[in-house]
Formats: sequence, structure tokens, C-alpha cells
Amino acid sequence: MDFNKKINAFITLGKFLEQFSNNGIIKKENIEKNDLFFDIFQDQINLAYLRNSWFTKKEVLFACESWSEALKEENITTWLAKYNLTYSKEPKNIAIIMAGNIPLVGFHDFLSVLITGNKAIVKQSSNDNVLLPILAKYLQEVCEDFKDCIVFTDDRLPEFDAVIATGSNNTARYFEYYFKNKPSIIRKNRNSVAVLNGNETEAELRLLGEDIFRYYGLGCRNVSKLYVPEGYDFKKFFESIFIFSDIINEQKYANNYDYNKAVYLMSQFKLLENGFLMLKKDESFSSPIATLFYEEYADSAHIRKILTNKKDDIQCIVGNLADFITIDFGKTQKPQLWDYADNVDTVDFLLKI
Repeated sequence: MDFNKKINAFITLGKFLEQFSNNGIIKKENIEKNDLFFDIFQDQINLAYLRNSWFTKKEVLFACESWSEALKEENITTWLAKYNLTYSKEPKNIAIIMAGNIPLVGFHDFLSVLITGNKAIVKQSSNDNVLLPILAKYLQEVCEDFKDCIVFTDDRLPEFDAVIATGSNNTARYFEYYFKNKPSIIRKNRNSVAVLNGNETEAELRLLGEDIFRYYGLGCRNVSKLYVPEGYDFKKFFESIFIFSDIINEQKYANNYDYNKAVYLMSQFKLLENGFLMLKKDESFSSPIATLFYEEYADSAHIRKILTNKKDDIQCIVGNLADFITIDFGKTQKPQLWDYADNVDTVDFLLKI
């Protein structure tokens, strides 16, 4: 196996994906295998929405933009610099059981398995099974080393050496039992939070709206909960995120908004809302679509204690908070290759099998 050939194949894939953007879908010259795959992939983008109406063209194209950026040579080089990737061991068969909440959500696991010289046995969610297979075929066309390294299955998994599985808390319990005799990474429900101090600028709060509304809030990296100082005035927050108000024109989002609002009102819960987002005071993390939970904190010691105690429930923390690894406003759905889900280093796991 040629390590550099595989890296170059993913760089080439990034250039291919760069053609599919919310700024326009534009066929470029000198993109390898473009005549074979450009029109097909454009059709798959449309098919993804027909199969799953949360996967609007705008959101799928955002995912393409994000991955085209991540797969630039400098990003891949930085990501892999600390690892010893010699391909000296026999390739392992790695089962990847993917979630389906956002477009191409399992791509990082797929990339990690292949770049470490292993074989990927992919079991996709029915909610997101349109885009990755065509990208896999593209990789196989630009790099023959991938020809025998990728298998997609809808049935029982064939023989495998290790597994990476992502699902809900309920399915994770099943995974932990079923895969107890195999090396594994099992991911459960996690959510992301933002910690506000009341001094955020309008620009920062607008960017926070991106963290909340991108992919309609369906991703584990989407902010589903706010921590705010006691007595926090939400007026500036609501004014700043008003640029996202068009989201209520998306029928599925609007249906969820109306349904959850009716449930809350019948239950006599107190709500703050602006016509496209509801704020509910709640200690939970996983808020329903069109709802953001919030909780007040007394001081910096209080919020640090909360975040420490709840660390296993949190994927990302947005905000300006010392002593914690935080993400800048607006960046939760633009992770780098080295930003591992659940802070579990997938490449290190694969290299130790």
C-alpha cells in the first residue's frame, strides 16, 4: 500500500467536492474523473433530499464545502503528522456503523479507517445512505489501492476485527453487549452547549445562531443548550439571531416548532420564543427541534462545576471560558480533522489494533 497515493486520493476528492457549494455548483476543468462523477454526484445530492427531507440542498452543499476544506493537503498533513503510518501490519477489517442525523456524518470514521491502511466495512443509516457510496467509488477510481478496501452492507456484518459504532444511548447499550469481545469505539448521545457571560457582541451571538440552526440542530455538535448568568436578558440574543428566521419556512422544522410549542403550552411550561425558536428552562441537554434549553449559573465556579460534572454528556463547549477546551462562536459544524468525536482519537485506536 502506498501511503502518499492514499493521501493524494483524498486531496483529489476534496477538490472534486469543492465544485459543490452554496455559492454555486460549477464544473471545473482539470478535476480528475470529473466526466464520470460530476453529474452523478449532483443527482445524488437531489436524491439525498428525496430520501430524507432534512437533507436540503443547502445543508448537503454545506457538508460538501466543509469536507472540501478539511481535505486540503495542509489540513491532512497537520492531522497525520503525529502518527506513525507505515502500513507495516496486515490490514484489519474495521466495521463502521454510522449514524444518519446529518449529511456524511460518518465520513471521518471512513477516512480514518482507510488512511490507516485498513479495510472499511460500512453499515449506513437509511437516513444517510446516498452520498458516501458515490464518493467511495470516486476514491476507488482515482486510487486503485482502495479497490478492495471498501465494502457497504445492509445485512449482517461480515467478519471484522474491530468496530466503530455511533448511535443513541439505547443502541449503544446493544452495541456494547454485541461487540463486547471486539476492540471498539462506541459513541452515545452527546450534545453541545454554549456558555454566555452577558458581554457577547451581536456578531458573536449571530455566529452562535449558526451553531444552533445548522442542520436544523440535528447534529451532536449543534448547540442545544445555553448556560447564562442569573437574570440574563435574552433580548439581545433574540435580536442577533433574527437573521435565521427564514428557517421557520422549512415545513418539517415548522411542524416541529408548532408541535413542541403545543406540548409545552398544554403542560403549562414557561417559554421564551420569537416565532422560530423556543427557549425552555431545563437541566437536560437534548432539546427537541426548534427548542433550546437553558440553565442559569451563579458565578464562574458554579458553571465550571456543572461542566465538569456533565462532561460525558457534552460534545462541544462554545464560549469564552478559561480552563476548558472551547470552540469559537460559529465553528461547531466546521471541525478540523483532529477534532475527534467524544475526544476519542480514532486514528490512535486504529493503529493499536
